[in-house]
Amino acid sequence: MTDPLAPLVSSIRACTLCAERFAATHTRHRPRPIVRLSGTAPILIASQAPGARAHASGLPFDDPSGDRLRAWLGVDRARFYDQRNFAILPMGFCFPGYDAKGSDLPPPRICAKTWRAQALNLLPQIKLTLLIGGYAQRWHLGTASVTQAVAGWRDAPPGVLPLPHPSWRNTAWLKKHPWFEAEVLHALRANVQNLLEGS
Repeated sequence: MTDPLAPLVSSIRACTLCAERFAATHTRHRPRPIVRLSGTAPILIASQAPGARAHASGLPFDDPSGDRLRAWLGVDRARFYDQRNFAILPMGFCFPGYDAKGSDLPPPRICAKTWRAQALNLLPQIKLTLLIGGYAQRWHLGTASVTQAVAGWRDAPPGVLPLPHPSWRNTAWLKKHPWFEAEVLHALRANVQNLLEGS
């Protein structure tokens, strides 16, 4: 049986729309689109963009942010990278690069504009979408503040859960908002466990 996602994944991996943009960054890297689409996974991780380590390895969240995210989810690497469990669709499919100060550049908008709707249309089985960070939350929810989006997690649409980015740069945010671990992570882990046990 032909995988209906295969043509789209092939097209995405061949995308070079941002080649000139990336060549002009401080990192001067080439496009390397990284997505993990699955027609069976019950959980979609809608993230920001691959980091430098993910760009090098070809695996999303292959860095300390990924370690923290997996801890939040309550899963190990094997379960996380099993595409029967999780689909991963960032707002930007490629590492956007760093500026001259070493800060992350934003994911180019053309990526979501070109690919996102058609990718989501091919994932009708998703039961839980995790919106990680402001870029994903703005696209899906129209929110402007990560703190407000995450604090209002109970009011999000059914099957949607906004989360802060698991970057270690957000450690101060996590300490400032202890309700995230006490309330949101408790709900997240319970939801993930229920979905994975039922898949």
